[in-house]
Amino acid sequence: MSPDSLEFESLGTTCSLFGAGTPPGALAEGRAWVEEMHRRLTRFEPASELSAFNASAGDWVRVSPALEALLREALRAHRISGGLVHAGVLHAIIAAGYGRTFSQGPTVTARDTVTLDPVPLLPNMLEVSPGAARLRPGYGIDLGGIAKGWLADRLAERLGENCLVNLGGDLFARGAGLDGRGWPVGFGGTTVFLRNRGAATSGTRRRSWGDGLHHLVDPRTGRPAKTDLAEVSVIAASGADAEIHAKTAFLLGRRAAEFYLEQNAPGWYLAP
Repeated sequence: MSPDSLEFESLGTTCSLFGAGTPPGALAEGRAWVEEMHRRLTRFEPASELSAFNASAGDWVRVSPALEALLREALRAHRISGGLVHAGVLHAIIAAGYGRTFSQGPTVTARDTVTLDPVPLLPNMLEVSPGAARLRPGYGIDLGGIAKGWLADRLAERLGENCLVNLGGDLFARGAGLDGRGWPVGFGGTTVFLRNRGAATSGTRRRSWGDGLHHLVDPRTGRPAKTDLAEVSVIAASGADAEIHAKTAFLLGRRAAEFYLEQNAPGWYLAP
């Protein structure tokens, strides 16, 4: 049996949807939902809801259920990672040169002209209440991989009991796949079969530029992370958890990452 499949570009990456026994049109509806979430949550469009929220820093503003859920997810990621997965580093990402979509190339880097300091804890800059949120002036939110993992989990719920959602490497595999073993996924140079599991990869191989500049900021320094890892892949209970653990491990570096992942993830791979 062959799965229904759909591949498209969104969220600044390649997205793939697979379903076995999914209703007609379900994958197309899934694509439309991802594209709508992208328009709402991108930081690269001034008219997006996220951009409007960042521009409102200092004031309580109404937010949609989707943005509220993702801001809460960002706070959860910050807590689980001990503060390493930090959605409030937008100023530092822009200073490093990632001020526009990666396909357009880096903007002027500010390494030598801007002093970047450790970033305040996320709960000290972001407050979320039912239907509303407030951001500390001088900072901005970049949901990035947090959004992709969370969206993969939510879309898998929408598509049905047997599907695979892969949003640029942040994925969730639901159900038994085509032959009962689960969905085949490339992982650490081999193929694994995932069933009701998420996976994610965090690293700098795809988004880096200049001399040691990349998009993964270490909030302890406010600068692109210096680590002895190029890439970390993780299997976890959800796509969101996999994203959190992969990024945490990457920022920790190999030695501490191995200990961290042994405690938090059922499967992982560290690329030198």
